[in-house]
Amino acid sequence: MSEYQYYEFQAMDRPLSKADMEALRTLSTRARITATSFTNHYEWGDFKGDPKLLMELWFDLHLYMANWGTRRLMIRLPKRLVDLSRLEPLLFGSDLADIIEAGEHLILDIYDDGEEAGYDGWDDGSGWLGALAPLRSDLLSGDWRLPYLIWLAGIDSGGLRDDALEPLPGIGPLTGGLEAFARFFRIDLDLVRAAAERTENVAHGELSSEVTLAAVESIPDNEKAELLHRLFEGEPLVAAELRRRVREAASPATGAGRAGLRTVSDLRSRAAAIRKERQAAEAGEREAERLREERAAHEAYRARLDALRQRGEAVWREVESEIGKRNAKSYDRATELLLDLKVLAEENGAVAGFFDRLDAIRLRHERKRQFIERLAGYSALHRKG
Repeated sequence: MSEYQYYEFQAMDRPLSKADMEALRTLSTRARITATSFTNHYEWGDFKGDPKLLMELWFDLHLYMANWGTRRLMIRLPKRLVDLSRLEPLLFGSDLADIIEAGEHLILDIYDDGEEAGYDGWDDGSGWLGALAPLRSDLLSGDWRLPYLIWLAGIDSGGLRDDALEPLPGIGPLTGGLEAFARFFRIDLDLVRAAAERTENVAHGELSSEVTLAAVESIPDNEKAELLHRLFEGEPLVAAELRRRVREAASPATGAGRAGLRTVSDLRSRAAAIRKERQAAEAGEREAERLREERAAHEAYRARLDALRQRGEAVWREVESEIGKRNAKSYDRATELLLDLKVLAEENGAVAGFFDRLDAIRLRHERKRQFIERLAGYSALHRKG
């Protein structure tokens, strides 16, 4: 396949109407369209629609990937739930992401057109958006680790100065969505692990029940009532909004701060150390696996020789039978048996007798040129002296 493109859109906050689905159908006759999604792939030609426009009108998530390496993730966010003054500095200087204003929404557009590197198998694109989808809810809940990963990609590409400070004091522990994001956008995983060695509890949702309860109690009663009413009415993202408010209210109680931020140089150095440790561990695992395979092969070889020893003269008769079949596979089988018989003869101190019988076989079958050539190809089957 010379060209492959995959498009997937998801509606998270409200389902598509019948009219919406009909409008989408005009863009593609073969796409899979449901009340919450639009999915299609192209092996020739291109998608007729504009992903940015589809995001503005209908969808909350979009994923695109092409087999030549381009990858894109778009996330639509309600403006009222995003602290733009916090988000923009996190993305400052990033070549990977842009923020697009679209009415009451913001669209975080993450795009990488790098060539595919380290390709290790076919990937049709399906499954990625499902793994990445939780990042939207996390971001709306006040979890800033996704922008941190976008910033981290700037280190990977060499676009940040060595003395630049990380935007958060750590991103551990990593969620499945964050790991999927790092893999999808091919961010150096050793660099990601270095960043994840530290954690910022408030940002990452690791709050005790006592702190959480105190934060909820600090919300004014009228605002609590409003939140409950909106939840009862089925308004989407109320839970995300509440989690964000709890984190913001809990921040002073946890004492979380930005002291001790690492520099780009610090993270690069730690990533190099992690890489060295990982490579040493992987080399150790490969060597252990090689030794296991070697032992298993030796045990199988000894078992085969022991079985041949038990069969005695029947093995020599099998050699004659295989030669008599006059085909390449049988000649190979006969030669393998002779090689094993040579080893058994060496172990029994009967090498001279083995070669006497082998010479007799050569003489009987000297007109079978292909078989004789096989014997000639193994030095172990040549009499010495």
